[in-house]
Amino acid sequence: MLIELSIAWVIALNFIAWLVIQFGLAWSFTQLAARRFNYHSAFARPKKWERGGRFYERVCGIKHWKDRLPDASRLFRGGFAKARLHDASPDYLERFLRETWRGEVVHWLALFTLPLFCLWNPWWGVLVNAAVALAVNFPCILALRYNRARFQRLLARRAGSAPPAAAPRQRGI
Repeated sequence: MLIELSIAWVIALNFIAWLVIQFGLAWSFTQLAARRFNYHSAFARPKKWERGGRFYERVCGIKHWKDRLPDASRLFRGGFAKARLHDASPDYLERFLRETWRGEVVHWLALFTLPLFCLWNPWWGVLVNAAVALAVNFPCILALRYNRARFQRLLARRAGSAPPAAAPRQRGI
């Protein structure tokens, strides 16, 4: 801890910092063009162990809780709601897949800001912030990956193409 603050100031600063980080990242990423989010990239592509989303159904019970997660993207102009599939056309599914990757990137980046909290938190405060950051971001990451895996399967079926795991590697976020 580099900055000494009272516990009240630490709590207030933590709260404000997380609000600024979460909403700042979400807003800034909604300003980027959807085409920049390549869901075929190495990080975004569904992995074999995800089994097209079935891993999340069986191990995480995701179908029981994913609909309860908030979707803050609708708060920003240009945001794309991902709570429900509004269309099944290939163009819409393509956009939906890009948006799930955009959302996942935002949540991962929020987690990567955790070292910032070492500046004003005692060691136990950093642990509390890590727990909060994981509790807030990790379920969203799981839901976004789950939906992307499912909809890539659907898009591949509709296009009559190879499964998404066999998709060619492309550059992008």
